[in-house]
Amino acid sequence: MIIRILIGFGIVAVAGLAGVIGLYVRAAGDYQVLPTVADDPDLPRVELNGHLFHAETHGNPDHPTVIVLHGGPGGDYRSLLALTDLADRYHLVFYDQRGAGLSARTTADHLTPTTALEDLDAFIGHDSPDTPVVLIGHSWGATLAAGYLRHHPDRVAAAVLAEPGYLDDTEYEAWQERYDELMSGWAYTRLAIEAGFEAQHVDGPDDHATADYLVGQRILPAFTNHPDNPYHCPDRAWGAPSWRWGKTAGDALAGETFTAQGADTAAFDGPVLFLAGACNTWIGPDLQARHADAYPNAELAIIPDAGHDMFWDNRDRTLTTIRTFLRHATFQPATTDESS
Repeated sequence: MIIRILIGFGIVAVAGLAGVIGLYVRAAGDYQVLPTVADDPDLPRVELNGHLFHAETHGNPDHPTVIVLHGGPGGDYRSLLALTDLADRYHLVFYDQRGAGLSARTTADHLTPTTALEDLDAFIGHDSPDTPVVLIGHSWGATLAAGYLRHHPDRVAAAVLAEPGYLDDTEYEAWQERYDELMSGWAYTRLAIEAGFEAQHVDGPDDHATADYLVGQRILPAFTNHPDNPYHCPDRAWGAPSWRWGKTAGDALAGETFTAQGADTAAFDGPVLFLAGACNTWIGPDLQARHADAYPNAELAIIPDAGHDMFWDNRDRTLTTIRTFLRHATFQPATTDESS
């Protein structure tokens, strides 16, 4: 009897192993992630705080400096490059945050709320050491910008915060609960299994490539394109492009709101523009109106025909809105042609 049971277990184990091997074989394919600045010498870069960042600038360095902060945590600035249109009047600075996008990878102990703020401070010191800057943050990048406003209000002239999903821990818990509802059930489990096997076929260019592929090219697109997720307008799929996700950075900073360091939310009394996509009924106009109420000098602009990434969905309207805000709310740049 015992022998029969053992044989039965053996048959099940062999069948299970065969199934796993079959899934692995069927998932075979050419799955790629882009190299970071550590492996691609042609990528623009800057070294600050002992780390190598993928970064680029546009416009005259003598003009007011605008620092652009992408979402995530773990994303990149590719979909925000429409902002280069502002380079006729401003000095634009783009960078993939530490361990994210095409910036060099690092370990989780080098990815903390403190290092995120220190890196932003270093870029401001590098590109505009004597003059306050404008911060433009999208999604989690807007949360990072808001965190910086709490700690260094004197170093910022104005801020554009485009749909931060959460600015305190309570808002994060609500966001995470909704995310968990969307990314659950058999469809998500099947996706995770298939993506996991695909990721095992990713061959470099570094040790983070497998995990970055799994999240950035399979899990995240499933989230942004979920039919019940209003990050995109109902009549079209999420289309904002990206280069590469940084999973370690995403995990290390997920849910960070920069409220634990004791700085005052209302410390910044300069002009703030909140942007919301009209299609986004989750973290769109209603939430951003509440966010604007927390600042003494804030306003809200709703971008029509746009979801979460209004810079990509409705580029022209978003840029016009930002131009108008910066022209009237902060300073008059060197170029004075009001028609552009």
